[in-house]
Amino acid sequence: MSVAALAGGRYLLERELGRGGMATVHLARDAELDRPVAVKVLALHLADDEGLRRRFLREAQLAARLAHPNVVRIFDAGEDDGRPFIVMEYVPGVTLADELARARKLAPAATVDLALQACAGLEDAHRAGLVHRDVKPGNLLLREDGVLKVADFGIARAAETTQLTQVGSVLGTAAYLSPEQAAGERVTAAADIYSLGVVLYELLTGRTPYSFETLAELLVKQREAPVPPVGEHEPDVPEALEAAVMRCLARNPAYRPASAAQLAHELAAASPEAPTVPLPQATGVRATDVATQPLAPSPPHAVGRTPRRRLAAAAAVGLVLLALAGAGLVWAVAGDEDGSPAGEEQPPVEPVPSSDDPATQARNLADWLRERSG
Repeated sequence: MSVAALAGGRYLLERELGRGGMATVHLARDAELDRPVAVKVLALHLADDEGLRRRFLREAQLAARLAHPNVVRIFDAGEDDGRPFIVMEYVPGVTLADELARARKLAPAATVDLALQACAGLEDAHRAGLVHRDVKPGNLLLREDGVLKVADFGIARAAETTQLTQVGSVLGTAAYLSPEQAAGERVTAAADIYSLGVVLYELLTGRTPYSFETLAELLVKQREAPVPPVGEHEPDVPEALEAAVMRCLARNPAYRPASAAQLAHELAAASPEAPTVPLPQATGVRATDVATQPLAPSPPHAVGRTPRRRLAAAAAVGLVLLALAGAGLVWAVAGDEDGSPAGEEQPPVEPVPSSDDPATQARNLADWLRERSG
């Protein structure tokens, strides 16, 4: 097989690791540092879009600020023969999507250990003012030694002109979007907590919270239907763990855990076994603070618990009230509207156009997802 080279021969492309509507990822060798890296190259048909090229590289610069063991590092970015590329840490292993395809679901203790690592990576990003916006099993990489890394911070939302040809890919991505993101409202770091809650629900039960065949059906369910409790699908999941996951899925961001770090502590306390990974340190910054303004409060949606789970529901509500009291209900502005630190010039990220008609909103969401899926 011929070996392509980028950056004057520094990065030698060895084989393709994955391909999306926006870019292709290759395993490569950094000739200067003699180490394997992953190189993401913008698709050829998109390279002529000057705005997209700038945004692709700008998002890499933002994500390169992160240096956490549970976040995929970005080492370099540039252009070669008009093709922008990003050089990232190579993570040998599988995605959680691969793991779910193999095992269908995981044990509660194993799920908590993975969740704590995801929370640690997200907490570090949120402290830096970055919101992922695309937390899903395919963006959670599980290294061969058990270390989990969050991938594609910022990069997944860089493209605004890409398209997917498979409806299933759009629906699969939509299943993890928070209600406010799907509705085109302002997105905060609380959206990442919702998406992680969907991932945890799936890891524990083998399914996402809502079953749906069309985007219109999903949008109606997110707006009106209660999330079936974890225990309806997996009665052996501890009630405290179920309560923590269900809190992530609150329709109103204000009723979700106040931060990824707080979620980690709740999950660790609810685990049937002692966690094997350290917990991130909680800070005073709420997830809903990592944006230009909070969303307007709305009543939390019911979660349809069976009677035996009412005690866990009451405990979860109590935790919410304590968190809100501790925060003093003060909403601080922590960054620009796309979740990046204040004062930085950010690439524009258009919200999903809103509509009161579910079918129209579904079409809007489908178009939005196609444009931003990498």
